[in-house]
Amino acid sequence: MKKILALFLITILNFSLNAYSADLKKGINTEISNSSISKGAISISIKDAKTGAVVFELNPKMPTPPASIQKIITSTPAFITLGQDYQFKTQLYKNNNDEYLIKLGADPYLTTKDLAQLVKFLPKEIKQLYIDDSAIDSNEWGEGWQWDDDLNPLMPKFSAYNIDKNLMEVAIMPTIRGCSAEVRTMVNYPTTFVNNITTADKTEYFINRQNHISPDIITLEGTVSFNKSIIKNIPVNSPKKYFKLRLAEEIINENLSCSGIFPSKKITPDYKLIAEICHDGKKAQEDILKRSNNLMAETVFKLAGAKYKSATQTPKGSFEEGLEMLKDFCAKCYIDTSNINIVDASGVSKNNILTANFMTEFLLKNAEYIEHRLTTANEGTLSGRMFYLKDKLYAKTGTLSNISSIAGYITSKTNKKYAFCIMINSAKISNSDKKTLEEYIIRAIYTQG
Repeated sequence: MKKILALFLITILNFSLNAYSADLKKGINTEISNSSISKGAISISIKDAKTGAVVFELNPKMPTPPASIQKIITSTPAFITLGQDYQFKTQLYKNNNDEYLIKLGADPYLTTKDLAQLVKFLPKEIKQLYIDDSAIDSNEWGEGWQWDDDLNPLMPKFSAYNIDKNLMEVAIMPTIRGCSAEVRTMVNYPTTFVNNITTADKTEYFINRQNHISPDIITLEGTVSFNKSIIKNIPVNSPKKYFKLRLAEEIINENLSCSGIFPSKKITPDYKLIAEICHDGKKAQEDILKRSNNLMAETVFKLAGAKYKSATQTPKGSFEEGLEMLKDFCAKCYIDTSNINIVDASGVSKNNILTANFMTEFLLKNAEYIEHRLTTANEGTLSGRMFYLKDKLYAKTGTLSNISSIAGYITSKTNKKYAFCIMINSAKISNSDKKTLEEYIIRAIYTQG
């Protein structure tokens, strides 16, 4: 009798689950059919967060460039490896020969003001000032990053010499209608501006840097409105040169005597710590997952890779070490990585390939760590979106040319939790239409799941 009752309850439960599943499938398929997006351009995986059962899928194993949702995959093992108390450090050392050394930590939060504080610990006469830049390697951009997008402030070069976000401020100021605008830089950095911007009734301009001709020549074309100045943040062509210029300036400001040449040298045991500037690593995790900061993602991945390798050998602080860390992390979670390709930490490169199925598996296996580190509705990169899902939706978005993606967790009206991933790759459809479909699918999960 007990067995019959148990079978009856299981049958009722399965019938109920199938009913919910059927409604959800119908709702999602309706939203896709009502959109102008081909099913062949869409990859979806939705799984029950408790059981791992597939609730809905469409092309779940289709290889797709994930854009910035990839930051979930790369930042999770990185921050677990670094530890919750990790701090970025820029340190000043001195040896018995009165030689000083700045040990860089590739701190993405380091500013010129921080550097000024460190310089205050230097003597009036500096015998020699070295720089240890071995924290991460010297590859300053990711594989497959677009060469013609190097003026994008969202993807500056990155290195051990990170300072001021590796950006310089440029002001474009109107003068008299029909006359050339005025262009000024806010910092000393060797750049030649070819100013072809005129003052007019509207602002319509573009900035170009032809690295294959001269990386330190920037051309400005177009018009600027006569009643409004423009402040642009432009990635510096050489973070190393930019850092050393800022260091030299602060030494001059303190009236110190120094050669102005800062040779590279790896720290040795005879150096003793005399000062340091620290920034909390937790803030970087928030900036990566909630604000999708590429500089943070790339730097942290290399630093974590270095720590991962330090247990067995002298690390290089390379992307390859980070990738080895990631694959080992996935292996320990029993997640197959044979059908994915990751070439950077931020998802900027279109050479990255993930599947929706891989993403939901990763989300399921690491839900306790990931979920509440993601942004909720109407916050971060979800600002202005899905107000009604506040604290019900925790997700990471991604956007590249032709690509829109979103992945994370959602709790439905019936209090069921799902891990989901939606990736849309189409050159014919606008990003706004792609994001609208994402929103409709997420709403269907919430209302019918």
